[in-house]
Amino acid sequence: MAVDLGGPAAPRAAEPRDAAQDRGAASPHPTGLEGLRRLVALDEVVRAVERTHAPLYVRVSDGPAVDRCTVSCDHESGCVLPGLSVNPLDPEPWWDRPVEHWVARQLSRSTSLAVEGRHAWLLTGEVSGRGPDCEPLLVAVHPVAVLDDAVLGEAEARYGQVFETDRES
Repeated sequence: MAVDLGGPAAPRAAEPRDAAQDRGAASPHPTGLEGLRRLVALDEVVRAVERTHAPLYVRVSDGPAVDRCTVSCDHESGCVLPGLSVNPLDPEPWWDRPVEHWVARQLSRSTSLAVEGRHAWLLTGEVSGRGPDCEPLLVAVHPVAVLDDAVLGEAEARYGQVFETDRES
């Protein structure tokens, strides 16, 4: 499924992960994110959400290539999940604030998961169920874009600016 993110492709980050990549060699562990458009700013993610007809989700993992070869499971119960755990980026119909606020909130939930070797990426797919935290579980996944680490930092900062994070629901 092709997804039009609009506008020219963002420049790729020029930060090699290791010496082999710096020399132009292929990564010894392909992630499935190679060749995907890299989004480098929060507003690019917001535009993608606004312009894409299929619902967009964010996932933080070792990448789609690894996800295709493994099963997701609930770490607390050990139960195998019927799809990949994701966060939705399309606002719910009741949301009456800017799309940017929803996207920043959803992405900020992913920052703690984006540790060394794990990547935040956008995807579409079919919802097959809900996980233990009521998150959508996706099958028939189509990678759309990879998020630069700076996007998660920007999202977390925006989240802190526009929400009362110390207030209980």
